[in-house]
Amino acid sequence: MSSCNSSIPQPLTFVLAGIPGLESSHGWFSVPFFLVFVITVIGNATILCIIRVEKSLHEPMFLLLAMLSVVDLSLVSVTVPRMLAIFWMNAKEISFNACLTQMFFIPSFYVMESGILLAMAFDRFVAIWHPLRYTTILANNMLVKMALAVLARAVAVLTPAPILTKRLERFQTHVIAYSYCAYMAVVQIACGDISDHIVYGLMVIVASVGFDLCFISLSYGLILHAVFRIPSWEARGKALSTCGSHLCVIALFYSPVVFSVLAQILGYHMAPHLQIIIDNLYFLVPPMINPLIYGARTKQMREWVLRILHCRGD
Repeated sequence: MSSCNSSIPQPLTFVLAGIPGLESSHGWFSVPFFLVFVITVIGNATILCIIRVEKSLHEPMFLLLAMLSVVDLSLVSVTVPRMLAIFWMNAKEISFNACLTQMFFIPSFYVMESGILLAMAFDRFVAIWHPLRYTTILANNMLVKMALAVLARAVAVLTPAPILTKRLERFQTHVIAYSYCAYMAVVQIACGDISDHIVYGLMVIVASVGFDLCFISLSYGLILHAVFRIPSWEARGKALSTCGSHLCVIALFYSPVVFSVLAQILGYHMAPHLQIIIDNLYFLVPPMINPLIYGARTKQMREWVLRILHCRGD
């Protein structure tokens, strides 16, 4: 129950604090944020261009990677520019409706990325367990269905967030101690009983990240079981190498959110600025790292990048 001695009605605009307690260092924080944004855009745009041009990459694994790159580009596009505006121009005000829009799209793209990682785990499972039926099981119509399912789940899970927030009538303050409009950050400054909102927030985590991480773990458990039954050391090494890049991406993607959730369950309260920095890692690090990992692990992509660099060098 939130106590409000001097509450205010639903404001027309909110003020985003950026990183509370470190306002004097916003200029320094803008540098890595900007570099991450540039690397992410260049890396994912390169992945998309290579997959589009190289016909040999028009297979399920790389088409799923193209979907991942599209979501990564969308995710950084709706987060980083707004953060940089706060850090560089002190543009902290955001309208209530713009806040609701951000509240829907930022976690939606995160949930979509989680769903695509689950689809990629399923792709590797089929490749290892049913190699002769791989192209049959993961035909183009199946990929379309998987993409639509990922999109539909994100919309279904996150649509209630702005609707529930719109119903909040009074607030303790119009300042959001965050660098973007996070659902729980807005709910925590609202007046009245917010228990339903907390339950909804937990349901979103369980229905998206929890569900996906559970089945990804199951898929890779079965994959590793199958790989270690392969008699050929060369084939086993190749299979582990292919799955290794996926496991690196999955570890980087889920580690911050798992750490944050475990800290809350164990009752460990982090400093607000540290919590916000970790939360920003959800949306910044994976989109930057994904193309670097997949580009480095894929022979065709390495060759294309070297060819592009060679042409520019000439």
